[in-house]
Amino acid sequence: MADMSGFDVYKRLGEPDKVEKSEIWQAAIGLQQVDRLTPSEYLVETAKRNIEGKITIYEVHERLDGYYKAQPVRTAGDRTEEADKVSARIAELLSEKTFSFSPAEYIAIHRRLFTGIYQFAGTIRDYNISKSEWVLGGETVYYASADSIRAALDYDFEQEKTFKYKGLTQSQIAEHIAKFVSDLWQIHAFGEGNTRTTAVFAIRYLRTLGFAVTESYAMINRDLCITANVDEG
Repeated sequence: MADMSGFDVYKRLGEPDKVEKSEIWQAAIGLQQVDRLTPSEYLVETAKRNIEGKITIYEVHERLDGYYKAQPVRTAGDRTEEADKVSARIAELLSEKTFSFSPAEYIAIHRRLFTGIYQFAGTIRDYNISKSEWVLGGETVYYASADSIRAALDYDFEQEKTFKYKGLTQSQIAEHIAKFVSDLWQIHAFGEGNTRTTAVFAIRYLRTLGFAVTESYAMINRDLCITANVDEG
């Protein structure tokens, strides 16, 4: 199991760039828990080198590619490679300052996270799905039908675009965002990877509203990941 406790030292040192990078990596690695995935110690050590400025995020990707090419055939069901590579991709996305609030951005995030992992990366599902959610006492949750996904995305984004945040407290903003994010997740636009995609999009959006990475991650972890299926989808 990956040990992220070593990241706290960067916060204690107080160097702004290292603090921000350590928070980003902790969020990126932490989000793998929504699918019960645990990144490797190799990923954690590589992340620390990135935080310290010894390697770039692009070199992180290169090292992970080389590491897994050199690994023997892994057992069926071992998703450590997925956890490592998606963590690095999330860290890269959360390090970027540009952001576009749109369905296209949301879909692009899924593509960037899961290219080479899922064949349908960045593709809206064309089949209907439902799942029994353990967090809801085993009740079955029905997601948006395949033929209504596009319309549902457009509607939710348009409603959010027209919402006025002026005069609201941070607590009120957080409550509203939680509802938007929950509705977005409920669509379940993709065959797999919905929770992590939605969480990354939401963290990036929250940052445009003045929330820090750690605040955004804590909020999403509480209001989205807890209500999402930990076996994801």
